[in-house]
Amino acid sequence: MKMKLRWLVMAGLLWLNVNAFSQDTNFWIFVCFGQSNMEGFPGIQLQDKTNVDDRFQVLAAVDFPGQARKKGNWYPAVPPLCRPGNGIGPADYFGRTLAAHLPKNIRVGVVVVAVAGCKIELFEEDKYQSYASNAPVWMKGIIRAYNGNPYEYLVSMAKQAQKDGVIKGILLHQGESNTGDRQWPNKVKGVYDNLIKDLNLEAEAVPLLAGEVVNADQNGQCASMNKIIDELPKTIPNSYVISSAGCAAISPDHLHFTPAGYRELGTRYAEAMLPLLGYKSTEQK
Repeated sequence: MKMKLRWLVMAGLLWLNVNAFSQDTNFWIFVCFGQSNMEGFPGIQLQDKTNVDDRFQVLAAVDFPGQARKKGNWYPAVPPLCRPGNGIGPADYFGRTLAAHLPKNIRVGVVVVAVAGCKIELFEEDKYQSYASNAPVWMKGIIRAYNGNPYEYLVSMAKQAQKDGVIKGILLHQGESNTGDRQWPNKVKGVYDNLIKDLNLEAEAVPLLAGEVVNADQNGQCASMNKIIDELPKTIPNSYVISSAGCAAISPDHLHFTPAGYRELGTRYAEAMLPLLGYKSTEQK
């Protein structure tokens, strides 16, 4: 009996060692969620499909038949990153900028789950069911792609990613559909806290970066929401707001960014993240 127990313990230790070995501590992963601007608004240009460093990878959260990508596998981060039919978003040039300014032994990975037009309530564990049941038909189609529960789906994909690397940050771009909601920072805190708990992370080590919506200088339809978004660090100590000032927006839409706007916004996410990772920002080089 003692011999059997000893073999079981040794087998368990061997499994732990194999599991630890499979996780590359130099593969830095970032979990991204939100609504349509995080999806990436259609408008991918040729320059966005080229010169993508192989060190920047995306975990396919769904199947991409046109790109021959299968859910749950890593691929070079050529857009779209969220779902087929999307465009470039903040995650694209966030990852490219990090890869360009981090040591060559560091790889960057993103996991993107986003739903166009959704309120933050769709990612709240106690609200998503009632919200999804009353969502417009087109949004229900997106929600179905995430098995009816985008938050749970995001956690599942993030756990899959953790088998290969280490989560270093969480990126959010959401707020247009919650314009005027003074409780938005508290709701985001609830989602962030749940992600930290469900992914077994340390809040002090995993910052949340939240981007502003289209700015007033671009006649943003929801620009008033930025005053509320800017309050987020008062609610989540390890959070940082990414300015959208000067990021070009689509006209007459004024809700989504142009490809150039997404490039600039994504670069700003990276500029904020680099010092948090212990490296100089692009502006300091």
